[in-house]
Amino acid sequence: MELICPAGTPSAFHEAVDAGADAVYCGFRDETNARNFPGLNFSRDELAQSIAYAKSKKVMTFVAINTFMRAGNEALWYRAVDDAVRLGADALILADFGLMAYMAERYPEQRLHVSVQASASNADAVNFLVEAFGAKRVVLPRILTIPEIARLAPKIRCEIEVFVFGGLCVMAEGRCSLSSYVTGKSPNMNGVCSPASHVRYRHEGSELVSELGEYTINRFPAGEAAGYPTLCKGRFDVGDERGYAFEDPVSLDVMEHIDALRDAGVRALKIEGRQRGKAYVAEVVSTLRRALTATPRERPALIARLQLLSEGQRTTSGAYEKRWR
Repeated sequence: MELICPAGTPSAFHEAVDAGADAVYCGFRDETNARNFPGLNFSRDELAQSIAYAKSKKVMTFVAINTFMRAGNEALWYRAVDDAVRLGADALILADFGLMAYMAERYPEQRLHVSVQASASNADAVNFLVEAFGAKRVVLPRILTIPEIARLAPKIRCEIEVFVFGGLCVMAEGRCSLSSYVTGKSPNMNGVCSPASHVRYRHEGSELVSELGEYTINRFPAGEAAGYPTLCKGRFDVGDERGYAFEDPVSLDVMEHIDALRDAGVRALKIEGRQRGKAYVAEVVSTLRRALTATPRERPALIARLQLLSEGQRTTSGAYEKRWR
């Protein structure tokens, strides 16, 4: 299976290539990609240089143009597609059907991957995208169990890619309105979920309080690892109980299931983390590269090294096992 690795900066891109990535995914420095944070992403020149470096190492480059176009400003997304193709990207990761149509008509030979933001999770949806736009791969939303993936694989006519490590979005990707409700910035259209400009931390007695916009998201007692404030991972009062109503502030880790994922028909394993630094990218990619060739007995010791790099220093298998409260 291919190991698909994140890069939010040119230096992280080089680290991913050198650490053993089969492909690196990244995006332009604007709202056409879903990690549109200050200090991240690539200029056209930076992407050209990075693609050239990857090709010299026989590593592929996937460009994520995975937000949804705004009416009246479609040219920004069209230009991103034009430039990614011109610069030599091996595949484009798209979510917007109109943008898929543009690419299929203008660049029929360019490889199209369906972004997780498109939220295509059944055979009818995936096969429509294959037939209508020539999609070669679908990145499945993180809402399916491994048996569900196994049942889906023989029914669709393209490759399957799944997330196996990193930040966990518990919403149906491409359908989240929580962040925009609080901050006015949409992860699906502006490319920012819980933008840093709206995040604050403060101490209140012995507690560390995290805030997003005007909302208190969490209170962490002394000694508890604090997660980044997103509404879906906030602590709520529900009835008489206080806790995480949607998902704990933890990271996804299903590397112990990679043999089952391979048997289910998965072609590529994806690491989340374009907003993380190059040291994180180097450590995660190199460790998971070793884990892919390790025996099942050797694998747990390798994966355990990554827990300290996870959100809240804890991990979960999320919906892959679907053990809800």
